[in-house]
Amino acid sequence: MNTQTIFISDLHLSEDVPQLNRLFFQSLQQWQGKIDALYILGDFFDVWVGDDDDSPFIQSVVTALAGFTRNTPVFVQHGNRDFLLGAAFAEKSGVTLLPEQYVAELYGKPYLLVHGDELCTDDVAYQQFRAQSRNLMWQAAVLMKPLAERRMLAGQIRMMSETKKAADGKSEISDATEAGVQALLAKYADKNLAALIHGHTHRPAVHEHDFHGNVLKRYVLQDWEGGQGGYLAVGSDGSITTERLEA
Repeated sequence: MNTQTIFISDLHLSEDVPQLNRLFFQSLQQWQGKIDALYILGDFFDVWVGDDDDSPFIQSVVTALAGFTRNTPVFVQHGNRDFLLGAAFAEKSGVTLLPEQYVAELYGKPYLLVHGDELCTDDVAYQQFRAQSRNLMWQAAVLMKPLAERRMLAGQIRMMSETKKAADGKSEISDATEAGVQALLAKYADKNLAALIHGHTHRPAVHEHDFHGNVLKRYVLQDWEGGQGGYLAVGSDGSITTERLEA
């Protein structure tokens, strides 16, 4: 029997997107007991201010995940919006947090998983922020601030991000570069990768890259927006398919 593993990213869940929240909960119900594993490759939440956030919305997501992970493993990578996800969240929800670059062995083949923001090497200003935000000392300093202050700061960052997005649109610097992809693949040249899977760019597509004389496919995951989403499924028979979801 053919089984499958599902990949999603860039859900950007928050109290402000009830349709997407419902779509995620519905998807968990549909996948329960029917898939081998679920991978969430970053920006699961639109913002994460710390594992001590006890808002009803966060609790609803944690409860849903805790129920799902009793039977199906869920693996989560950090994104550029939820890089503060920590061990307490993982313990309460039952998910396993992955490093920012991870090779998953699925059905006898290795797949390289990343959020995707490190591939946007032309966006120098963002890469500088990314380096800062992944610094453990910087993260510790942020998490020492009162929860209310962190929520206010997160709101300001989200507003700035949305303003920049509206002004720039999908500019070229916000996309993965060939140089970025090749540099990442070079780190895993000995793995004989089956494919590279990532999100972040909000440009769902399948790309082909020449790497050491071989063609390697790069799958960019569908972002969730406007009550719609999508996923990529890797089947135990070696198939890779994409599906759209609607609330």
